Amino acid sequence: MSGHSKWATIKHKKGALDAKRGKLFTKLIKELTVAARMGGGDPGGNPRLRKAISDAKGQSMPNDTISRAVKRGTGEIEGAAYEEVLYEGTGPGGTLFLVEGMTDNRNRTVAEIRKIFEKNNGVLGGGGTAGWAFERKGVIQIAKPDANEDQLMEVAVGAGAEDYSDQGEEWHVTTPPEALHGVVDSVEKAKITVKGSQLSYLPKTKKPISGRDAEVALNLAEALDDHDDVQNVYADFDVSDEELARIANEA
Repeated sequence: MSGHSKWATIKHKKGALDAKRGKLFTKLIKELTVAARMGGGDPGGNPRLRKAISDAKGQSMPNDTISRAVKRGTGEIEGAAYEEVLYEGTGPGGTLFLVEGMTDNRNRTVAEIRKIFEKNNGVLGGGGTAGWAFERKGVIQIAKPDANEDQLMEVAVGAGAEDYSDQGEEWHVTTPPEALHGVVDSVEKAKITVKGSQLSYLPKTKKPISGRDAEVALNLAEALDDHDDVQNVYADFDVSDEELARIANEA
């Protein structure tokens, strides 16, 4: 339920992705700042910062914008002090949500996130409301033509990945959190292009939903993701391709 989910596909079909460049830059800048603050400004010794810079460049962010964000993180220039937050909540049909964010004002952000849940038949809960239903994993995306199963077994699993799965146009490789950067390095050394990689929360089991519950759950996920302080949204619901097509046609 992050950027590499069925939900992203339905948003793309609805044409809702092309107007979000400014918000995407905001999220990337926050990640650059926090990564530099936590691990230092040298990407050579800070894998999280190295990935954040790669992601920013992949979205054509200007180098001076990247540099300023890093310097704000290291304290070389003044700027907002962002901190990481994690919210847990429930949505329609008993669905569970985890919301990762970065904010310079916890009170403002939690109030706004609570309002989004309430507007979409959900409830913002306390710690433990939803976290138990997810596992922290590394996820690597590789375009289908760039690797075959034999290569994934030999290179990715050989370097410490747990599994891989066919996601249509992509392979998704899952790793233990601590192995993510090592597996990415091994895959890239094998001349296999990595489309993206991140630490994610994956649901232990997926909850099939349909009808009105599916529509509202998708709306809740999209509204949360649209918030400027939200970095990632994870949920345990699964909507069939047929339902996604119906919702797209009715939108």
